[in-house]
Formats: sequence, C-alpha cells, structure tokens
Amino acid sequence: MKKIFLVFSLFTASFAFSQSQKVNITPDNSWFKAGLKAGLPMGDTADFSSFTVGADVRGQYLVTPHFGIGVASGYNHFFGKDGGEDFGLIPLAGFARYYFQTEGVFVGADLGYGFLTNVDNNSGGMYVSPQIGYHNKKWNIYGFYQHSFTENDIDIQAIGIGATYNIMF
Repeated sequence: MKKIFLVFSLFTASFAFSQSQKVNITPDNSWFKAGLKAGLPMGDTADFSSFTVGADVRGQYLVTPHFGIGVASGYNHFFGKDGGEDFGLIPLAGFARYYFQTEGVFVGADLGYGFLTNVDNNSGGMYVSPQIGYHNKKWNIYGFYQHSFTENDIDIQAIGIGATYNIMF
C-alpha cells in the first residue's frame, strides 16, 4: 500500500507542476512513441521464465530541448519455462528522459506500477525501468533494465533492448 501511495503522490506532484506551467503542445515538443522490446529474465524470474517480448507505448512532452517527461505503458509477455505458465506485466508509469543533444545518447527512467496478468494471489507492485539509448527525430533504440517489486516478495526482473517510433502530433 505504501508503494501505491508513493506512485500516486509522484503522479499528483507531476500533474500539479504541469498545471502551473503554460504548456504549448506542438509537433516539435510532443509526440507519441510506439514500439517493441525483447529481453531475458533475471534473478528469480529466470527460474520460471525463459524470454520476454513486449510492446511499448508512450506520450512525451519536451519541457526543454533536452529534458522530456511523459506517461508510459504497454505489455510484457513472459514465456514460461519447463512447462510453467506464461504471464504478463502491464506497466503504468511516468517517465523522464534527458537528451544530451538533439540526436544521440539519452538516459531515462520509468517509475510507476506494474500489473501482473495470469498470476494467482499477486496483482503487481512498484515498477521501475532505467534506460540508456540512442535517439533521432523518428526513432529511439535503447537498452533497459526492468524491475517490479510485486506482492508476496516476488521480484519480476528483465534486461533487454527496445525500439520505438516517434509519431508527431
């Protein structure tokens, strides 16, 4: 419950900050990102899952030419290992990214809640996913580490690569 309160507090603070600023959405500072990612489970997750693939969707607003904030979601499918059941993770997160130049390296992180699917007695938990990658006006290619601190002391972890396409609006 404390983790849910923390995530809710962060979203509320982000919303309050954005409302206090005059926001002018243009194709130069806002876009929708959609893409795919793949990874390998780590830690305890590797004991019952062999591989993960997923979809990544994001809405981003550039606060400055080098700093962006937004919301992220998608779906991560974990394939069961040794006859185990497949399961899924649906993140709902806020994110921040720092772009060193208009084209090149970026760093960022997602923070939110990860909802588990096809798992008994566990609805999910706090979700964090740091990233480092390369970007240009149309594409983002990145490496990520994903960690969900779920109920019943089960941590869902993966490391992988992803790519998203930027759709200007």
